[in-house]
Amino acid sequence: MTCLLALDQGTSSSRSILFHADGRILAQAQREFRQIYPQPGWVEHDPREIWSSLRATLDEVLARGVAAPQAIRAIGITNQRETTLLWRRDTGEPLHNAIVWQDRRTEPLCARLRAEGAEALVQRKTGLRIDPYFSGTKLQWLLDTIPGARAQAEAGELAFGTVDSWLVWQLTQGRVHATDVSNAARTLMFDIHAGQWDEELLALLRIPRALLPEVRPSSAHFGDATLRLPDGGTLTLPIGGIAGDQQAALFGQACFRPGLAKNTYGTGCFMLMHSGSQAPRSDNGLITTAAAQPGPAAEYAVEGSVFIGGAVVQWLRDGLRAIDASHEVQRLAESVPDAGGVIMVPAFTGLGAPYWDAEARGAIVGLTRGSTVAHIARAALDSIAFQSAALLEAMNRDAQAHGAAPVTELRVDGGACVNDLLMQTQADLLGIPVVRPKVIETTALGAAYLAGLSCGVYAGLDELQAQWQVDRRFIPTLSRAQARARMDEWAHAVRQATAR
Repeated sequence: MTCLLALDQGTSSSRSILFHADGRILAQAQREFRQIYPQPGWVEHDPREIWSSLRATLDEVLARGVAAPQAIRAIGITNQRETTLLWRRDTGEPLHNAIVWQDRRTEPLCARLRAEGAEALVQRKTGLRIDPYFSGTKLQWLLDTIPGARAQAEAGELAFGTVDSWLVWQLTQGRVHATDVSNAARTLMFDIHAGQWDEELLALLRIPRALLPEVRPSSAHFGDATLRLPDGGTLTLPIGGIAGDQQAALFGQACFRPGLAKNTYGTGCFMLMHSGSQAPRSDNGLITTAAAQPGPAAEYAVEGSVFIGGAVVQWLRDGLRAIDASHEVQRLAESVPDAGGVIMVPAFTGLGAPYWDAEARGAIVGLTRGSTVAHIARAALDSIAFQSAALLEAMNRDAQAHGAAPVTELRVDGGACVNDLLMQTQADLLGIPVVRPKVIETTALGAAYLAGLSCGVYAGLDELQAQWQVDRRFIPTLSRAQARARMDEWAHAVRQATAR
């Protein structure tokens, strides 16, 4: 038996999954960790908890004993992107909590950069917009805020990393400071066309070059990890693949050629369409980014990011107390035939693509005396589908402008894609089939695939394509006129949430 170990470090939990080489899950473990909210709009994680939660899942999976240690060939890492960490090179101690991708504290800095006319330069080189979402301004905030940090950074005493780099540092006991192209591409500091850190962007953000990790392809040798075994022994494994969670999901969904698209329903929702060797610029609020890179050649994707996807269900559970557990939301939502005219815009941390409004805030519109918590739950699920449909509309407008074919089916993954009501609503709004694969843990699977390619478990992409299998296809049932009317209602609600 040949196995691959995937470490999936997400926004709200850490997971380890042991895959058979054929893509089957053999064992998995998961741990949630704290979400820290120091101020409204600020979101942080404790770097030590990120590592300890992941290490606990890793120990648990190895303790299951479902495969002999020698059957595990390599480790693949996938991670929440843009989340920004800063630590000392000599001790490995973090200087501050990690600033999470959802955090909006650097909007004033971003506004100043936009006012200075830097947007065009940033978009041309990185494919991104100037927004607090990305790592660069988070890192600048840390250097400007922590006493002595900038001087230490300029002296080469500190290391910056997204979560993947932090995990590689921990797994290799500080021997390796590296990242992959898909994570580097989310920092505002990396030229996706040249494939390297960019001095002009570093100067713009006042970031010392000495802070930055080495950038490698997504399928490569990133060093060796020494793991504890249940019997007290150790196991040394190569870290053979790294990709940011959304690029890893695109890879795990076997979207290897231009025009294939996936949507991941996690804490947020992230829709990516592979664009091959071309990096088209979006005129409809999307971004261009590096796709997971299995070899030396650059590959790209067009992406739209929804900041609050499955997190709206967490809010129903933890904030509104409408449900006791997340899985209860479908039953509650299905207790009413529709949302009864209620529309929720979950702009808890602003709105991402295609709106890019950092000042937007959540809104529930259309409430009447007849509205119930079930209608709100239904509207919450609808909001996930509405936001994703707006992304696909923007993606298709870009495709049309560049003479490309529209997306003809949407492959889906992530925890919320098991919700049949949500998936059917999504298909109805999109007007194209929504396809759920048999293995929905495609983020972790993509990381495992990248690791497997680097150590010779797989001969190439054709072998991986053959392993992708469909669980269910959701076929649209609404007429296009009905779907258009619903999207118009959504657009009206968004205007109310973004009104100043």
